[in-house]
Parts: sequence; structure tokens; C-alpha cells
Amino acid sequence: MTLATEVKKITESKPFYALTGAGDFAVEKLRELPDRVIQLQARREEAFAYAGRVQGKAEDYANTVAERLNALYEEMAKRGRKVVSQASGEAALELTEVSEAAEPAVAAKATTSTKRPAARRSTASKVS
Repeated sequence: MTLATEVKKITESKPFYALTGAGDFAVEKLRELPDRVIQLQARREEAFAYAGRVQGKAEDYANTVAERLNALYEEMAKRGRKVVSQASGEAALELTEVSEAAEPAVAAKATTSTKRPAARRSTASKVS
């Protein structure tokens, strides 16, 4: 076989055509690359502008949420103080009522425990 026959055989094979097609596709995409870079640069500027707007909106939203949460926190603290003061006021009232109810019983026990028991005489002295 001659060199020309070998080249003709290779150039008529399916793998050769696939490789040639892939190379042509790569060249086509590389030619589009400068235009694509320009488009991406323009979109980058738009993205930066959008990010700036979103950042401002996000900061406003975060500040609004923080203000609302602080207001809610203050409201819950006031409500908690009210509940605790009512509970401690009721507890103090109950404690006073319990102490007043307990005083007469304590006084009655104190008067009965002040009596002296009668002295016992030992029987051992009589036996001897």
C-alpha cells in the first residue's frame, strides 16, 4: 500500500470525521468567546448594581426586623414584670394569711407547754 492509499483510508473513516467535527466545533466556540466575554462583563456590571440594591433592601429589612423584635422583647418584659408582681403580691398575701392563721395555734401550744409537770417521788428511798 502506498501512502496516498493509507491517507485516503484514514480520511474516509468515521473516527476521522468525528475528530474533525469536534475540532470544527471547538474553533466555532472559540470564535464566539470574545463576544461572550463582553456579554459577561456587561452582566457583571448589572450584577454588581443589583447586588447593591439587594444589599440596601436586605439592610432595611434587617433593621425593620430588629426594631420589631426589640419592641416585642420590651412588650414581653413588661408583661413578665406584671405577672411576677401579681404572683409575688398574691404570694405575699397568702403568706400573711397563713401566718395570721398559724399565730393562734402557736400561741395555744405555747400556753399549754408552759405548765410544769408534777414532780415524781422515787420509790427507791422507801425500800431501803
